[in-house]
Amino acid sequence: MNQPIEQKIKDYIAENILFTNDGYPYSEETSFLENGIVDSMNVMEIVAYVEETFGVRVEDREIIPANFDSVRNLANYLRMKGVVSQ
Repeated sequence: MNQPIEQKIKDYIAENILFTNDGYPYSEETSFLENGIVDSMNVMEIVAYVEETFGVRVEDREIIPANFDSVRNLANYLRMKGVVSQ
């Protein structure tokens, strides 16, 4: 199924980090860290998910809030890496 990148990210976080089947309850701009949605261990889970799901290599220097602190930031980062909706 061809889903927007944002939806794939929201589904992953809802199911694997928030442990809910009710969907992602925040806006795409909501900061993961400021709102306690993810912790540092979860960031590493998200990095692994991104690499496996979208086939990109995430460099350590790229694991910064500008890339990984909201659904919107992460989707924009993936587009910068050349990922399109899959």
